[in-house]
Amino acid sequence: MEDVDKTLRVVQGRVKWFDPAKGFGFIVSEDNASDILLHANVLRNYGQSSVADGAEIEVRVQATQRGAQAVEVLSIEPPPGMALPLGDGATLATPEEIAACPMEPARVKWFDKGKGFGFANVFGRPEDVFIHIEVLRVSGFSDLGAGEAVALRIIEGKRGRMAVQVVSWEAAARSGA
Repeated sequence: MEDVDKTLRVVQGRVKWFDPAKGFGFIVSEDNASDILLHANVLRNYGQSSVADGAEIEVRVQATQRGAQAVEVLSIEPPPGMALPLGDGATLATPEEIAACPMEPARVKWFDKGKGFGFANVFGRPEDVFIHIEVLRVSGFSDLGAGEAVALRIIEGKRGRMAVQVVSWEAAARSGA
């Protein structure tokens, strides 16, 4: 059996693609000659079940016999250059406006990627919160699973409460948001 370097190194890159159904995806980085495997279990340990294509990601990487593999996610940032529509698309939210909204703990009721939307329930509140697929993408997610714990920044839209940012519960807890 061939010796493999067990040394971990921190790499910053971009998610090339991630498929939650397959349970893996790949990261590209200027620091690495080949793509880096990102397994769903490593992503789940960070607190997310999916990640958006193009999201900026920082990981600890280990060389294995099959190539470079992420062993820990350190941070995920949404894909760069995306503006977030508020309401019916008439206005755009600035990062400052989004950051001014408090984080609210919630659990995903359901999300249908094909339809492009879903709903969550905020703890202690009876009404549903609408989550649009574009909000997921700008938040660094590609999908959500029913029952998934998240933290949401929410605004009052014309038809009720709607999420303007989604953060994994674990990431929100780590940041103290």
